[in-house]
Amino acid sequence: MDPITVLIADDQAELRAALVDLVSADDRLELIGQARDADEAISLVTRHRPHVALVDVRMPSGGGLRATRAIRIVSPRTRVIALSAYEDRRTVLQMLGAGAVGYLVKGTDPSEIVRSILRAARGEGSVSVGLIAGVVEELGAQLRRDERATADRDERSARIRRVIDGAGVEMVYQPIFDLETGAPVGAEALARFDVTDWPTERWFREAPQLRLAIPLDLTLIRLALADLLRLREGYLSVNASQATARSAELIEILTAFDPGRIVVELTEHEAIEDYDELGVALERLRELGVRIAIDDAGAGFASLRHILQLSPDLIKLDISITAGVDQDRARRAMSKALISFADEMGITIVAEGLETQPQIDTLRALGVRFGQGFLLARPGMLASL
Repeated sequence: MDPITVLIADDQAELRAALVDLVSADDRLELIGQARDADEAISLVTRHRPHVALVDVRMPSGGGLRATRAIRIVSPRTRVIALSAYEDRRTVLQMLGAGAVGYLVKGTDPSEIVRSILRAARGEGSVSVGLIAGVVEELGAQLRRDERATADRDERSARIRRVIDGAGVEMVYQPIFDLETGAPVGAEALARFDVTDWPTERWFREAPQLRLAIPLDLTLIRLALADLLRLREGYLSVNASQATARSAELIEILTAFDPGRIVVELTEHEAIEDYDELGVALERLRELGVRIAIDDAGAGFASLRHILQLSPDLIKLDISITAGVDQDRARRAMSKALISFADEMGITIVAEGLETQPQIDTLRALGVRFGQGFLLARPGMLASL
């Protein structure tokens, strides 16, 4: 039979030399190379495709974990045996999870190392005897953690799916006013959930993680638009993530109502990866007559980038800017900059979070004509607005 080809990868010269002697002394084995770090190990495996690679867990250039993952890609037939001076059960599991078929603690009897190499070449696994009990214990603990995580995920998903099915949520509406005349010009639809241990923002944080963002958004939009005819004045503003704004289902929903009275507010529940694709989707909405708003402008870099990339019809000035704008020069400067930009681009500014008359007076003096907030009106049912 042809000998079993072996690579040794370890940054400790003395141990590496001892392993070289061990492999070289056995006629069944053939040493094809030595590596001092993960990069060398990956390179040698790529060139020689050994049957077995003895890989140090803690060596430089990313360690055994990186080397093992790469080896499994460049040479799937190469069997990796991890070597470590650490009896670390979590590291054992990480290495086995990366594709290693064995894990030996440094100092293992030389004859056991040879047997492990032979077993690995046959496709069998091996773990140092002293580690077996600990690995079994850690696997059990990991299984219990996975079960708890799955149960938690299922519970979170069930909460959101209940809302998607139309239960446990109601829509309220916060009026938007002309700050000069005091007349209402529209309202923003806001969701109120009956599960009190989750704040509102958590629902929209959890939904993308569970791949339920679009169904949740569409449910809330349907509920809000069902009340559109009860809105006596102006437009109705609904919130949507960028993924929802790109969905064909949203267009189907909007065309069933009066698109000219609808504003879609883009929220930041998900990162925007392709502005060009989103821009095309928003243009389709505009062709229906829908207007586009950027929510929470000034709250972070993302909202400012949205404004530059997407050319919205409205900008919602975030409460972090409007709160204390009458007393804080920096907030006034930020507001003035956004207002100036909006004027230049023909974009309407709506100020959020208006709670004091000095706020309103300051923003009006800066050129903001429209706003919403508790001082003007709290969210409520449309019939009461």
